[in-house]
Amino acid sequence: MSQPKVFVTRKIVQAGIDRLQNEFDVEIWEDATPPSRDVLLEKIRGCHGVLTMLSEKVDEEFIEAAGDQLKVISQYAVGYNNIDVEAAKKRGIAVGNTPGVLTNATADMAFALLIAAARRLIEGDQYIHNGKWKSWEPLGHIGWDLEGKTVGIVGLGRIGETFAKRCYGGWGMKVLYSSRSPKPEAEQKLSAERVEFEELLERSDFVSVHCDMNEETKGMFNAAAFERMKNDAIFINTARGGIHVQPDLVQALKTGQIGAAGLDVTDPEPPSLNDEILQLSNCLIAPHIGSATTSTRNAMAEIAIDNLALGIDGKPLRCSVT
Repeated sequence: MSQPKVFVTRKIVQAGIDRLQNEFDVEIWEDATPPSRDVLLEKIRGCHGVLTMLSEKVDEEFIEAAGDQLKVISQYAVGYNNIDVEAAKKRGIAVGNTPGVLTNATADMAFALLIAAARRLIEGDQYIHNGKWKSWEPLGHIGWDLEGKTVGIVGLGRIGETFAKRCYGGWGMKVLYSSRSPKPEAEQKLSAERVEFEELLERSDFVSVHCDMNEETKGMFNAAAFERMKNDAIFINTARGGIHVQPDLVQALKTGQIGAAGLDVTDPEPPSLNDEILQLSNCLIAPHIGSATTSTRNAMAEIAIDNLALGIDGKPLRCSVT
């Protein structure tokens, strides 16, 4: 019996590749950049399952191009705002993602960005590499303390709460959060206080984004939001670039409306080399590597491939969004 046909839109960890090659008739896109739209639609034709990344737009056209035999779309990420889930459901196509296993790695990334931005580590590194460091400087690269500050967390889900634990337990920070629903356990364990978004902005020394991107949250960090923040506040985004309005963030950083930013996501992603945000010394940007640890990526591959196999067999997915 022939194996189910699967297309994987980017190369993943070797353990995942080995399993894919053992269980499926698989083709893996090997390039460092995603396939073009035309190439993608051609590659998925006749596939029973597709393993996708956030870079692929999965819509009616995608589903039509794959054909009636398509049974499952397995996303190699927690987020799935690139997928038209309703369109998939109408066609009886299962959609899976990889929640849970990214939690610690992404929370750690947010905290790494916070520390690096607060202590101006990248500025210091560049200062040395550019040959500017001549001696110890009493006023050189003075940053912000973390101990006892107030952190505002937008979206207290798994990642947001784990980040809050780092802030509260390790650095004694006061935790504020805004969320669609109250989190009584977190409030008890972390002495967290639920406040309205506007109050969070006004009271927080650090603001970290951990919410999904949807119609409600897209562009929520705009000029008006940054104007409410403290002039020395640090903005952290490891969620989705579209949650902040990038030109407004650039302006806030340039004018001193806020103090600094640490980003693992941008809009667009990646930014063009002439994007003004790349010229700012008070903005640290990482290339969307929040989940980039060996154990996390291996766990993501395991779940994503489990979802593929189960979906093709017509069984409930290990992690389903449909």
